[in-house]
Amino acid sequence: MGYRHAEAYTNHDDCRLVGCADIVPENAVAFADAFDIPDDGIFESYEKMLDALEPDIVSVTVPPAIHADIVVGCARRDVEAIHCEKPMATEWADARRMVQECHRRDVQLTFNRQRRFGRPFTEAKRLLDAGEIGELRRVEIGWGDFYDTGAHTVDLAGMFNDDRPAEWVIAGLDYRDEDVRFGVHQENQMWAQWRYTNGVYGMASTEPEAEFVDAALLLRGTEGIIRIDATDGPMLELERGGTKTEIDVGGETMHHTGAEEGRYGSEFHDRAVAEIVDSLETGAESTISGRIGLNTTEILFAGYESVRRRGRVDLPLDIDDNPLTSMVDSGAIVPEPALEEAEQ
Repeated sequence: MGYRHAEAYTNHDDCRLVGCADIVPENAVAFADAFDIPDDGIFESYEKMLDALEPDIVSVTVPPAIHADIVVGCARRDVEAIHCEKPMATEWADARRMVQECHRRDVQLTFNRQRRFGRPFTEAKRLLDAGEIGELRRVEIGWGDFYDTGAHTVDLAGMFNDDRPAEWVIAGLDYRDEDVRFGVHQENQMWAQWRYTNGVYGMASTEPEAEFVDAALLLRGTEGIIRIDATDGPMLELERGGTKTEIDVGGETMHHTGAEEGRYGSEFHDRAVAEIVDSLETGAESTISGRIGLNTTEILFAGYESVRRRGRVDLPLDIDDNPLTSMVDSGAIVPEPALEEAEQ
C-alpha cells in the first residue's frame, strides 16, 4: 500500500515525494529507487525522517496494530496532515486515541477509504440524492468480511446515509477456521444489523453467505432499489416499478477504473490524495476524515462486542479492546487450528 500511496502523490501536481522510512533497510532502498527518492531521504526511523525533512503530509502504511503509535508520533511532531491505511486500528481505544490526538493538535487525519471515489459508488450516491429510489430505508452489504473489507463496505453504507453515526448494533459470527490478517483475527462469517440515528438500517451478510444480499451493496428506498455489482448483473443498476436500468459508470468497477495497467494501484488512490490535498489547502473536512472513520470503526467493534455480550450493543461503545481478539485469547472462541494444537 505504501507504493500505491506514493504513486498517487507523484501523480498530483502539487506533491513531491521527499522521503521514506522502513525498519527493513533494503525495503526502504527499493522503495526509494522506485520513486527516485535521494539517499538522504531514506530512513529506518520515521521520527528521524520527520525531524530531518519536515514533510507536510505523511502516509502511514504499516500494519494496523501500530497505526496508533505512529499516527500519534507524527501528530506530536507537527505534521500538517496524516493519511493512514485502513483498518483504523486493532482496538477501539487506539482508534479514538488517533482521532483525539490529531484533533487536539489541529492535524488533518484521513484514512484511505478510497472506494468512496469510485464511480459505482459516487453514481449510486447521486441517484440516491436525486430521489430516484425515494427515501433511503436500508443499506445491505453482501461483499467480503466484516473487519477488513468492512472498513470499506460499512464506510460506504455510512456515506450513503450522509455519514450519520449508528445508535445500536446486534450481530453474530462464526470463527471455526483460524484466519489472521495483519496479525489480527478475522471471523469467517458475520451477520450484523445496525440502526443509524435517523432510523435508516444497515445490514451485513458476509462470506460464505454474502450472496444472500444478491449484490455487493444494495440500497433499498421507499420507491426503488439501487444495486452495486449485482449477482449476474451490471456494476450499477437502478430498479423502479419493476423496471431495471443499467447505469453507466464509465467501465469502473468496485476496485479500479480500468486504466491501471502498469500501475501499483488505482486511480481511486489518486482521487483520495487529491481530496486530502484540497482539504489541507481549504480547511474543509475530508470525506475520509478520522472523525467520520470512527463511525465505521465503532460499528465494526460493536458487532464483535454484541457477540461477546450475546445481545444488542447500544452506542456510544464503552469498551477499549477488540472483543474478537479478547474472546480468542480467553478461549471463549477457539478456531480449529488452535483446537488441533491443544489436542496434540
